[in-house]
Amino acid sequence: MHKVSLLGETLVLVVVLSVAYGEVISLNDQNIDNVLGSSDIAIVNFYADWCRFSQILAPTFEEAGKKIQEESTVPGRIVFAKVDCDRETNIATKYRINKYPTLKLFRGGNIVKKEYRGQRSVEAMVQFAQEQAKDPVIEVEQLSNLEDIDTKKRHIIGYFESKISDNYRVFARVANVLRDDCQFHAALGPVSMSERTSGDHISARPSNTKDDVPYTGPLNSYDVLYQWVTEKCTPLVREITFENAEELTEEGLPFLILFHHPDDTATVESFNKVVAEQVMHEKVNINFLVADGLKFAHPLHHLGKSTDDLPILAIDSFRHMYLFPHDVRKDLSTPGLLKQFIEDLHSGKLHREFHHGPDPTTQAAVVIQADDDTKNIPRDTSDEPREPAPQKITSPPESTFKKLAPSRNRYTILRDEL
Repeated sequence: MHKVSLLGETLVLVVVLSVAYGEVISLNDQNIDNVLGSSDIAIVNFYADWCRFSQILAPTFEEAGKKIQEESTVPGRIVFAKVDCDRETNIATKYRINKYPTLKLFRGGNIVKKEYRGQRSVEAMVQFAQEQAKDPVIEVEQLSNLEDIDTKKRHIIGYFESKISDNYRVFARVANVLRDDCQFHAALGPVSMSERTSGDHISARPSNTKDDVPYTGPLNSYDVLYQWVTEKCTPLVREITFENAEELTEEGLPFLILFHHPDDTATVESFNKVVAEQVMHEKVNINFLVADGLKFAHPLHHLGKSTDDLPILAIDSFRHMYLFPHDVRKDLSTPGLLKQFIEDLHSGKLHREFHHGPDPTTQAAVVIQADDDTKNIPRDTSDEPREPAPQKITSPPESTFKKLAPSRNRYTILRDEL
């Protein structure tokens, strides 16, 4: 690395020269904001020298960083960087690093939830970085094309006079950060003219509808637009797949999962509605998920069920799995049932009743029918002999999704979040 003596420009120029020579940049408290903020895409390796997995990854990561700079047409647009977590404890704490090595993805200086969890090869990491650097905004050739966009996905649609306008630049920046959560479309110039009678504007199109929701905030404010798009693009109920299962388990929250047949959209819609109306306040305590019951047949077997029993609702606490004790189709929307199911997890009742049977209840009164009186007469039954309640000796099925968490054959786990 070459050093420059101009104090005001030393940091930026050192970064540029590091990138130009294909070096992986070492981040610290002094340079991290400049390095991440000046790049479109940054792949950051959080490592520890003593970790054997970090040692194995290091030369591959360095080679990938060198190759990406050699192949990049715009130097510094894609950056490979690294953080020695034993030295830079503030940075490691800020980004909640709990395993080594962790490869975090940053877009425009903003960390995104998606980590790199693919193959640890030069080719795979370079391909991942290049995919992340692609323009996330789909340019609309004619407005009628917007009638054919995938209704299963969430969309953000912008109508702009020019691609070089400040309004579009803010839109594109938000799209770059939130590209995993929504699909972004832009109609430009003459194509968007009929929609721009009052100037540039942006709207959101939720899934399963063609009704757009207009954005009413300032178009040139990144923070305001980012917050609005985040609210429109982050679903309360997410789909779990084999591709994102590790990421979801690492969030450390229990799963409330609806296993459904892929053709059963009605139950999925009902589940989304009930969650939004009855248990939204639990979103900080539990992950609301749906899963293709045909693909995730293995967890069903652990519950003593099969695909013939779909739909099935269950909680996976990462220790055990618990079945919703009601008929999903008939009873899911009954007020209070889903809320009680979640509360029984928090209180320990689900686990307790699996081991010891239903919690005891006290009979306060017995109805006695007298010949000349029909009143309910309370009777103390505390001294009467009663059959002992049978004790269950079985345990609830073990968690199957915990097995999809980060593997100790791949990471050094600092603490078990689950």
